[in-house]
Amino acid sequence: MRYDVIVLGAGLAGLSAARDLAAGGADVLVVEARDRVGGRVEQTRLPDGRLVQLGGEVVGRAHTAYLELAGELGLTLVPSYTAEPGVIARATPEGVSTGEPPHWFGPGDGGCHERVTAAFVALAGTVDPADPWSHPRAAGLDRLSVGDWLRAEGASPAVVRLWEIGQLGLASGSYERTSLLSALRKHAAVPGGEAYGYEDWEGLRVAEGSATVALRMADGLGADRIRLDAPVRAVEVSPTAGCTVELADGERLTAGAVVCALPVGPLRRVAVRGVAEERLASLRRQRQAHAAKFVAAYDKPFWREAGCSGLSENEGVLGSTWPQGEGVLSALVPPERFGVLAGMPDELREGELLSEMARLYGPGALDPVAVFLRRWGTDPWTQGYVTQWVPGDVMAVGPRHGTHEPPFYVCGSDQWVAGYMEGAVRTGRAAAKEALRRG
Repeated sequence: MRYDVIVLGAGLAGLSAARDLAAGGADVLVVEARDRVGGRVEQTRLPDGRLVQLGGEVVGRAHTAYLELAGELGLTLVPSYTAEPGVIARATPEGVSTGEPPHWFGPGDGGCHERVTAAFVALAGTVDPADPWSHPRAAGLDRLSVGDWLRAEGASPAVVRLWEIGQLGLASGSYERTSLLSALRKHAAVPGGEAYGYEDWEGLRVAEGSATVALRMADGLGADRIRLDAPVRAVEVSPTAGCTVELADGERLTAGAVVCALPVGPLRRVAVRGVAEERLASLRRQRQAHAAKFVAAYDKPFWREAGCSGLSENEGVLGSTWPQGEGVLSALVPPERFGVLAGMPDELREGELLSEMARLYGPGALDPVAVFLRRWGTDPWTQGYVTQWVPGDVMAVGPRHGTHEPPFYVCGSDQWVAGYMEGAVRTGRAAAKEALRRG
């Protein structure tokens, strides 16, 4: 059977593309390597009925494509953990502090932080997030790490440490190995007065669960339009003869076009023929942060007893924590500590991670009703979390980033500037729009 379009991957990007393609009259098939839809969004339910998000959870005010899609699907957007009472906590080897300033700040560090933040915001205002390559100093900004730029701006060691602990809390990779141009581009896409405003980026969530976005799109497509347990081995692209998708079991599917919504890591294992080498080199140059997510569910939000909101930034194996729902704490393990996580003996891992939470919030953290761990960095169908831009990568990937070569279209969270779930939805819908425009 020949389809109009075959979509590779049933995460948010692939499902968003397939949904719009089907609505536009295209005959669509989605192939997915996993035994479920959703990719890096996933949820489960506790025995008491509470939903637990095991993947992406939150969005912000600038994530307009995701917010629009949630509305179309009849889902409810509510304030996220940023509306929680209490203050942030920070844990380092020498101590734990709550509120501001962090415990390692000394005289003058607060003013220094305000000054370099203002300089960063002003510099970000000179970058076009859709075309950072056009900046007159693009190559130089890309070669420079954020850490090096901070020191060149006169940031004190305490301020550099604050920026770094916040960055690792996002599990995006150290600012010592993050391109300044990529960080400026990210801020230009969601501008604000802070280097990263939690309210701007993470102030909203779907009340029914973020994975419900994927589940409702899949239901709308119908089971006959999604093939699970179907990894892709090869893709052949021809504007005249059409496209062939070969699955791992040898089955060959044909279509007029292909929309590739695979993360960049797994895509490297797929043989793609008929697409310009320059485009494939651009796609394969991208990298994702090898990170993990840990979730612990409790009978109650005990951290409130200490005046904490559940949000934290840390220098342990866990880079951050935040409350995703009543009595449920999420946490991220950044790339720099993923190897430590992987090296933990299975029988010790849960206890060691919970001990880090207990250092922040007290012994109540040691008694969860359930725990969950998702190691995205070593998951064969993910191979990472958000895009990680090391110095030099923005220029090396180049302006082909996120663009198409019909009848081969690309989308996914890797193919936009900033915002994991927003990037998936935004680029998925854009790929569908372009494919429909070309007939």
